[in-house]
Amino acid sequence: MSSDVLQAVAVFKAACTRFNHAIEIHSSLHETLDILTVNLAKDPELRKQLGAQDIWEDIHNLWQDLANAQVTASASDDSASEHSLRVLCVSLARFTRNLVAGVPENQARSFESEPIVRRLLHYYTSWSSMEDEEATFAARVLTQMLSNIITGNETLISRLWEMYLNLPEDQVVLIRLLAAPDSRILLAVIVMIASCVHESRARTEALTRTAVGGRICVTLLDDMAKLYDADEASDGGRAFDVGYSIFIRIIELGLIPDLHAKLTIPNETVTPHQTTLLKLLDSYLQSTPEANSRIAKIDTELCPMLSNLFFSLSSYAQIAIRKSLGSEPNKSEAFNPPAELDVLLPKVCEALVLVTQCIVTIVLAEQNPKAISPRDFHAFFNQIRAEGLGLVEYLVETLCLLDKFLPRINFESLENPGFNFLKRDLVRLLGILSNEDRAVQDRVRECGGVQTVMNLCVVDERNPYLREHAIFTLRNLLKGNPENQALVEEIKPMGDWDDHGVLRDTPGAVRR
Repeated sequence: MSSDVLQAVAVFKAACTRFNHAIEIHSSLHETLDILTVNLAKDPELRKQLGAQDIWEDIHNLWQDLANAQVTASASDDSASEHSLRVLCVSLARFTRNLVAGVPENQARSFESEPIVRRLLHYYTSWSSMEDEEATFAARVLTQMLSNIITGNETLISRLWEMYLNLPEDQVVLIRLLAAPDSRILLAVIVMIASCVHESRARTEALTRTAVGGRICVTLLDDMAKLYDADEASDGGRAFDVGYSIFIRIIELGLIPDLHAKLTIPNETVTPHQTTLLKLLDSYLQSTPEANSRIAKIDTELCPMLSNLFFSLSSYAQIAIRKSLGSEPNKSEAFNPPAELDVLLPKVCEALVLVTQCIVTIVLAEQNPKAISPRDFHAFFNQIRAEGLGLVEYLVETLCLLDKFLPRINFESLENPGFNFLKRDLVRLLGILSNEDRAVQDRVRECGGVQTVMNLCVVDERNPYLREHAIFTLRNLLKGNPENQALVEEIKPMGDWDDHGVLRDTPGAVRR
């Protein structure tokens, strides 16, 4: 160890013993810490040598004195002292962050000050402090320091995770940090959470099943929604990517059903956080070609969850649409905007689109020659039933009602993105389920689905490529099924189809 560093250590210890509210002492200690911090960043061996010195009691006492002084200065509204203490806090955090990097012994000794660091983080993440740039900066550096203290140290990670998930919610600084408006703070805390759940099923399960873990997930999902459009190269974009990796971990361990249930609110069909979770699941399932092989390994609880969601969401949509129509769903009539629209219906339909897309991806994935599925997903979704009806019958009824309820052009009264792609994705799923399956083809005919699909062979501004998917579904319904073919022969179009697939000069699309 160089003489300059030894002298700096002596100065540091002397300054610690003289610590008081005097700003000049803060400044002297701040300068000493910064000198040491630079040297520690450049010399890994110095970290070990310095950590072996008799400095840890001084560091711990300095954290304690700093936290007490910060609270006192805030209570007395001493802005000058508050400023100097924040500067000192940042210097001490940087010094500690560099001192512990890659040195398990130093990490363990620094962890002894975690309760004091948590107290400072709690202070700097208060509503009033988050409006102050200095406090925000201090919170970010403290978070980075805490992350460095546990990084790569399995023992400390387990201790911190177990402690945080068993603290009262208002003391869990992870939740407060996740709620911070600063994207750099979000990046720091999300990285720390990711390191905690990495390669540990037990810690990931605790995140999805405990009360505090659920609150962490709720706040993290809020962040994912907020950061979705952030530039990939920005701190916000990087925070989104790391957060997404946490949810990939949850998905691949088969814990999505647990988390989805944790996000349930009594008497609500779907919550905003559940919708965000479904978006992440849908993105994962469709992300890369490798996802096809991953789908085969997904815990079999995922498919029952998706099927239950499909039944509950489509059932809600059917009831809401019937109330809005106020008439028999099969009665042919020109579109009239509903007198009253269920305000939750668009959100329910948005979630239904996501569930449908997930089911489509899963069923199609098993058709990949490289995929080895542990179960026949195609048969599973064709066989499941709710209240005596199968998923196929729910599909047909929902499509029939939507065709009555939603116009094929965007009217201002129904301008809501929650309805977009719904008919297209539902008819696509129907086509996939009926492919090479005579029993499903017959079930579709028996519940009036052939006529419904024919009515959907049109251009629809809300549903790009609806006509193409409906034609594909009709083809699958007719293939090898004489009864369905005969039914279509009986149905004569009234009028002519134009180049856009729209039937002109007719009050209805088809007649018997």
